[in-house]
Amino acid sequence: MRMLGQNPTPEELQETIAEVDDDGSGSVDVEEFQVMMVCCMKDDSKGKSEEELSDLFHMFDKNADSYIDLDELKMMLQATSEAITEDDFEELMKDGDKNNDGRFNYNEFLEFMKGVE
Repeated sequence: MRMLGQNPTPEELQETIAEVDDDGSGSVDVEEFQVMMVCCMKDDSKGKSEEELSDLFHMFDKNADSYIDLDELKMMLQATSEAITEDDFEELMKDGDKNNDGRFNYNEFLEFMKGVE
């Protein structure tokens, strides 16, 4: 979470986990974790300037080509130490890559984040 600009208190973290723990297991599985991270990034982006949102996008865009490809998405999410499958990554890309070019552009990234409730 810290890599994505998040620094929750232990209480905030427990509250967030409780919100996304759909199966009531007391822990967060991969899908719940993905929802949690996108929601945190989305919440963090509320009220931010275009420049700040651009900075968030560029955290993912490691090669600075103005796109987030599957490898960059994997790199960021694998850095969280959560076990995420290839299918999970592909599903995230499918959900956000509206023009099916295999990568997120800036507008797709913003729409993807907006679409997660």
